[in-house]
Amino acid sequence: MAAGKEIRGKIKSVENTKKITKAMEMVAASKMRKAQDRMRAARPYAEKVRQIAAHLGQANPEYVHPFMRVNDAKVAGVIVVTTDKGLCGGMNTNVLRAVTTRLRELQAAGVQTQAVAIGNKGLGFLNRIGAQVVAHATGLGDTPHLDKLIGPVKVLLDAYAEGKINAVYLSYTKFINTMKQESVVERLLPLSSEDIQAGKGNHQASWDYIYEPDAQSVIDELLVRYVESLIYQAVAENMASEQSARMVAMKAATDNAGNVINELKLVYNKTRQAAITKELSEIVAGAAAV
Repeated sequence: MAAGKEIRGKIKSVENTKKITKAMEMVAASKMRKAQDRMRAARPYAEKVRQIAAHLGQANPEYVHPFMRVNDAKVAGVIVVTTDKGLCGGMNTNVLRAVTTRLRELQAAGVQTQAVAIGNKGLGFLNRIGAQVVAHATGLGDTPHLDKLIGPVKVLLDAYAEGKINAVYLSYTKFINTMKQESVVERLLPLSSEDIQAGKGNHQASWDYIYEPDAQSVIDELLVRYVESLIYQAVAENMASEQSARMVAMKAATDNAGNVINELKLVYNKTRQAAITKELSEIVAGAAAV
């Protein structure tokens, strides 16, 4: 029964793996709900900042913020948002594939790239392909903190304000629903007036504000906060997508482990029955010989 003993060992091993994947599925489901609530809670802030920025832009059309100016530098910045941990299906693979496509397009246009990595998976990928990583943020945990994100991202924002790079792209996984997540690469800078005006909705009334200390300072601070809110929202969406993808992946792994266990048990039973049949045949043959 050496073969039977080996099969029993495999069954025990797969059962232990199934317990682990089931536990990870339950943990991911719990974290997913919290991540989705956090993601949805951040949306009203970004929307309100966009509306105020649109009103201020209409009230002061003579001033153009550096984030809205287009320059001719031959360098572009890319912010790559991925996860710190794996076991979340093809989520990171899809977003990194989209990033690779964008990098090739920029290279074909003669534009050099600088990258900021948010997450261990993206940092490792960028280092492997030899990209110029100017800053990175890892170990964010289950809750995104803006103070950890501002430092690395500010490198590209300052470079754009100084005219050293001509565009900043933001890549992340957008949360659609629990079963579907979409990899996107969108332009973060330069901000277009259409992007900001889109937040006004149907409110076409003109707004007038009392500024303290002055309109330029308020607009400068507000657009910086707006860009930061977009980055925070992207990280929050990515974390919600991570937990959803991990829950689905662990559920699939648990189901597959159950199928493997059933197949191994079937093989074990057939092997055991064959051994019993052989022993009975030997006993019968021995009795007949006597």
